[in-house]
Amino acid sequence: MRVTLFGIMKDIAAARTLTVDTALPDVGALKQWLTSKYPAMQQLRSVMIAVNKAYAADDTALSPGDEIAVIPPLSGG
Repeated sequence: MRVTLFGIMKDIAAARTLTVDTALPDVGALKQWLTSKYPAMQQLRSVMIAVNKAYAADDTALSPGDEIAVIPPLSGG
């Protein structure tokens, strides 16, 4: 599955996109996978995951063809 990263997540992973070759059943498992690969992600207050262009809860199921985006907290000004 392909994961697109935004904001500081691009800096943490040093990439704009990731390819996840591990089968992950849901968004919660994806978050755990991301924090295991990129421990600095744990310092972010909250990270939103979008699946197929809609925000997804941790129990949202993932399929190999899903379009996934990782959206870190935004700051305004």
